[in-house]
Amino acid sequence: MAPGWQPGSDSVLTPEAAVDRLEVLYGEAVHALTAAVDRYLHDRTVPTAEEKRAFRYPLLRVTCHQLGGATRNRRAFAKFQRPGVYETTITQPRHFRAYLLEQLTPLVEEYGAEIEVVPGDCDIPYPYVIERVEEIARAGVTATELGLYFPRPDLTLVGDEVPDGQWVVPAEAPRPLALFDAVRIDFSLRRLVHYTGGHWRHVQKWILLTNYHRYVDEFVRWGLARLAEDNAYTALVLPGGARIERGMARETAEGLIASSPWHRFQMPAYHLIARDGQGVTLINIGVGPSNAKNITDHLAALRPNCWLMVGHCAGLRQSQQIGDYVLAHAYLRQDRILDELLPPDIPVPALAEVQVALQDAAAMVTGEAEDVLKERLRTGTVVTNGDRNWELRYTLESRRINLSRAVALDMESGTIAANGYRLRVPYGTLLCVSDKPLHGEIKLPGAANAFYEKAVAQHLVIGLTALDLLRERQDMLHSRKLRSFDEPPFR
Repeated sequence: MAPGWQPGSDSVLTPEAAVDRLEVLYGEAVHALTAAVDRYLHDRTVPTAEEKRAFRYPLLRVTCHQLGGATRNRRAFAKFQRPGVYETTITQPRHFRAYLLEQLTPLVEEYGAEIEVVPGDCDIPYPYVIERVEEIARAGVTATELGLYFPRPDLTLVGDEVPDGQWVVPAEAPRPLALFDAVRIDFSLRRLVHYTGGHWRHVQKWILLTNYHRYVDEFVRWGLARLAEDNAYTALVLPGGARIERGMARETAEGLIASSPWHRFQMPAYHLIARDGQGVTLINIGVGPSNAKNITDHLAALRPNCWLMVGHCAGLRQSQQIGDYVLAHAYLRQDRILDELLPPDIPVPALAEVQVALQDAAAMVTGEAEDVLKERLRTGTVVTNGDRNWELRYTLESRRINLSRAVALDMESGTIAANGYRLRVPYGTLLCVSDKPLHGEIKLPGAANAFYEKAVAQHLVIGLTALDLLRERQDMLHSRKLRSFDEPPFR
């Protein structure tokens, strides 16, 4: 254990000791809940009220007495807006240890904040720690029956009021310490497993989102090459949990790839695992803003460093060619799905660090001079439309598209950017033109040509190279553009 915490003590002096204490309390709560469920499955022993009080998330409390001169630092996170008491419940503290220390350390060093860790009063729902569905069924117990005696998910406790600015705190009550509390995070961790077909622990800090399976094939090839060439990476994890280890025979790896049940999952995920957790996750989110919002709602709970959209779009300019790239500098949001949470009249700004990384990566990968690259890489507004057959309503849409000066149209990018803005996760978009419906070049079977095939592979490598550049520059990545004037201290 780190210095500063003694068994039985609730007050802690250091961030390291605070996280140690969180791990102890969380572990004790999970053990108590698991043991009680096991007893019930064995002989129907119902837990007592006293036993149930042990099934609770730990509470992290941070007190700021004064701001001093710390408010002038340029960091976008780990900052107090005002003196006071800040609290949040914590789940999976061992997994989130690095993140918690990243937030707590500046608060102590720069503001002299005091940290306490105590048992909370929010129950841990049993499905978030017990996944033995078959064993429970064999015991003749239903979820409804277990819910009579053990905490179950309560949707009235799950929400995004804090990131959406809808929280109201009475004058003397503690303010939120983080965007998401424990029950919101656990809700998303379960959803990630369901939708992506892999364990949430495999999700890396750098995320690529795509809307086309060809990018998956390229990512798997790229990941195998990295495992062979770069010892920073240890494994490639496929949907369903199959794991290709560094040094594995190629025939074995290819067999795992061929047998991966990716088609069983709505948004299959592929994880190139790095030793330091700074690897890359690629998720094929499919088509449409609903999937885009769904997956980013849940990925945000893991507090990734960045997510980038690399997918297909319709080119809207005569000068574009199939296989050209579009770097989104702005979005005309016609997806409708986030309108109540983030009205369309709220601008979603481009993030300079991400834009520069994508442009630099395009130059590095293509090897083309700036003037040549400009002929293939257009910057401008991307329209994100919730209707896949928007062309059938073109007479209604054309005026808005024309007024926006848009250069491309898709169904996901604006949603992904808007949810990144909303949930404080850096975002960016680099698209590849797959058709030009306004100019008679529509998607037809067999229409893809050799140049387009090449562009997909090159496009993915540009996105991956951009993440490499952002990894090198990540100290400046968490932009203050994503923070409001009244934010929780944690990013």
